[in-house]
Amino acid sequence: MQSQSSILSTPADDSSSAQALFSDYEMPMDAFDEAFTEDRQPRPHWEHLLNSIRGLSNVGMVDRQARAQRILREDGATYNLTSDPLTPSVWSLDLIPNVIQSDEWQHIEEGLAQRSSLFDLILKDFYGPRELIKNGILPAEILFSHPGFLRQCDNIITPGPHQLLLHGVDMVRNSSGQFQIIGDRTQAPSGAGYALENRTVVSRVIPSIFRDSQVHRLSAFFHSLKGMLAKLASDWTDSPRIVMLTPGAFSNTYFEQAYMANYLGLPLVQGSDLTVRNGAVWMKSLSGLERVDVILRRVDDAYCD
Repeated sequence: MQSQSSILSTPADDSSSAQALFSDYEMPMDAFDEAFTEDRQPRPHWEHLLNSIRGLSNVGMVDRQARAQRILREDGATYNLTSDPLTPSVWSLDLIPNVIQSDEWQHIEEGLAQRSSLFDLILKDFYGPRELIKNGILPAEILFSHPGFLRQCDNIITPGPHQLLLHGVDMVRNSSGQFQIIGDRTQAPSGAGYALENRTVVSRVIPSIFRDSQVHRLSAFFHSLKGMLAKLASDWTDSPRIVMLTPGAFSNTYFEQAYMANYLGLPLVQGSDLTVRNGAVWMKSLSGLERVDVILRRVDDAYCD
């Protein structure tokens, strides 16, 4: 869809049809229209949202957009583009969400899970038997000369069946409507915290629309994430101490790190808050040293010792 102002061009008291309501909306050129078909009919899974928006005037939407930005500002939701903690940019949020059908998302989810499984196998091979090199599938120099390959991590195995624990994917939809992956993030992928904040703000600003849209909840993801982290230490403790390691306030996504740590109930620590004693990691606290069992790292490899 295009800009919000072009969509909401008709007052709420206009009794004309949906086609007239969105008459000023210009179809995108050489791009897939998420909300409307080529004959300018609303797509079925968008009808409820568009009809709900029709009940709001331009002034009403502008007011709700301002309220959303105010909430984001009060929450401290920022994305730091300049690495200056004193001048971060308030996170931008468009109240009109991108609606994806459940069956379409299920198909996407299956593909993403398959992709993550493949990346996990590749990671295991890179730091393990390196069959890809032995079988001539991958030239050795591509791996060993890559700055991201950490020789000191060779044969280090994370407990559990997976070595790749978090995988972020950048997706776009092409002009024919097919989703395409344009990037993968496996070091310290961000985005989950911002998605949760977006949902929270939208549910406060337009609660009826959000409530009636039967949106899939995000809580299951965060529950699974915390369960996965706890399971990593299940061999030696039933109540692991899990911390989130942050680069600090200069990080672009520091808000998300603090937000997720609070949501998951994890201490947010920097390197100076941790120490290594007798082969274990300890967190410094007012009551002394406390052993750390799992570190959820939001610091890139190059900045870790």
